[in-house]
This record gives sequence, structure tokens and C-alpha cells, in this order.
Amino acid sequence: MARLAGRRALFAVPVLLVVTFGVFAIAAASPFDPVKAYAGTAALGADQQTLDRLRENLGADQPFAARWWQWLTSALTGDLGHSSVLRQPVAQVIGERLVWSSLLCAVAFAAAVLMGTLLGVLAARRPGSLLDRTVTSLAYTLEAAPVFWIALLAVWLFALQWDVLPAGGLTDTASEQVTAGQVASHLVLPAGVLAVSQLPWFTLYVRQGVGHALAEDPVRGARARGLSERTVLLGHALRSGVLPVLTLIGSRVPELITGALLVESVFSWPGIASATVEAATAVDFPLLAALTTLATAAVLAGNLLADLLYGLFDPRVKLSDM
Repeated sequence: MARLAGRRALFAVPVLLVVTFGVFAIAAASPFDPVKAYAGTAALGADQQTLDRLRENLGADQPFAARWWQWLTSALTGDLGHSSVLRQPVAQVIGERLVWSSLLCAVAFAAAVLMGTLLGVLAARRPGSLLDRTVTSLAYTLEAAPVFWIALLAVWLFALQWDVLPAGGLTDTASEQVTAGQVASHLVLPAGVLAVSQLPWFTLYVRQGVGHALAEDPVRGARARGLSERTVLLGHALRSGVLPVLTLIGSRVPELITGALLVESVFSWPGIASATVEAATAVDFPLLAALTTLATAAVLAGNLLADLLYGLFDPRVKLSDM
């Protein structure tokens, strides 16, 4: 396990270097001017000489390769730079927002895996039944639905029509402090929407895997020995049928991050989404590079986690051979 993690860590280094370099190159080609974004409305009345001095102070007059190398060498020492658009150190911006994005993604991902496994098992028990057709039809429908459309529909239904859940934010409008109860109530809609956006893949994978496992000879033999259906399902079919889902965990991380950005924007959740959008539109090189590096590291960690889980639960796979 340690050897596999070490190899993946070495592989991650050039990937992160290429990604951060690409971020600076793309941002340099962006039509947005970081100087005007930093100055805001004051840039409208400023003369060219003032803008040039500001550009020099921000380092925006340097080639993107020089800015990338300066940011990289500083980041290796722990200094991620200063966000020009949010007027805060990048480490502080990420530290304040990452906890809320992590909470949202963790709750949504756990709910999607649990609900997807349950629905997939129920559908696989009786292939072709009404329940099976209903679950698979709903899964394919949700698979094609954009996450922002689901989010807007959830706001309209639960917040506007039924008025049972808050429409957005982290706490109530008049609240002066963050409490666990308010965070939990405000988390229901965004986490539920994000979970629903990930639910179809887990449901369909579990249904297919468990369905195939139920038709295999070992499961038939277990039934022939008189074992209960619950024992056959949970002890034999589910264990082998869920194995493909482990590889799905890593591949869903990029979609989870993308969906989280959209969900956070719709529900005004104070995560990294707003910071990412502002960093992109304002060409905030240090913040944009740090957030992109963080997202890339999360994807690589998800792939590593999927491989480790597969090696632990499948006796046919050896971690030393991976």
C-alpha cells in the first residue's frame, strides 16, 4: 500500500507542474485584465500611467512563465501568494472556504454512495420488475439532467413552494453566529442536489454488478445449500457486485468537484466556488493556480483511493502489482 502511494505521489509531481503551468498560460491569454479587475471602478477614471504602475506593482507586466516560476518557488516554501481580487493571502482564502466545500462534498458523496447501493441492490434482486424499471428509468433521467437545473428546481419546490428548507447561504439572514443546527438545515438542499447528481452512476453500477453476481455459480450454490436470501444477497452477491463501484469512486471525483462549484453558486454556499469564479474572471494568478492545484490533487487522491479500496476488497488483485 505504501509503495503504491509513493509511486502515485511521484507521478503526481509532474502532473501538478504541468497543470499549474497551463493555468498561468491560459490565464495570460484571457481577455480579462487583472489590473482593471483589481482597481474596480477606479480604473475607469485612471490614466494609463497609473494603470501601468499598478500593473508593475502586481507583477502583471511580467511574462506568464516568469510569474509561474515565481509562484511555484514561493509555493514550495509555503507561501501561496496574495489574492489580488479578494485582498487576502491565498492560504487564508482556501482555509476559510475549504472546510465548507469539503463538508458539502463529503455529505453528498456519502449519501450518493449509500442511496445508490441501496437502490441498485433493490433493483437487481428482481430484474425486469416494476421496481427495477422504475429505478433504472429514474437513474437514466437524472443522469441526463444538468445539476444546475436540479438545483433551481429544488429551490423552487422546497424553498419557494413548500417553504420547508432555506434557499441558500450558510446561516439564517438575521443570525449573528454560525450554529450547527443552522448549518445542517442550510446543508440539506445543496448536499441533496449534489448527491442526486451523482446518484445515477452508483445506482446503475451496483444494479449491474449485483445482477451479474446473482447469476454466478457461487451464488447459485449458496442458494442450493439452503442459505437465506438475505445471506446470499449481502454475504455473496453484494460483496462481488460492489467491486466495480470502487473504481467509480475515483472517476466521479472530477464530476463531484464540477457539480459542487455549480451547486455552491446556486445556493450561495460559502465554499471555494465563488473564489474560483472571481479568480478566473479577475485573472488572479496565485489564487487560480492554488485552487486548480487543489482540485487536481483531489482527483489524483480519488483515483488512489479507488485503487486501494479495490486492492483491499478484491482478493484477486494485489497492491504490489498495481
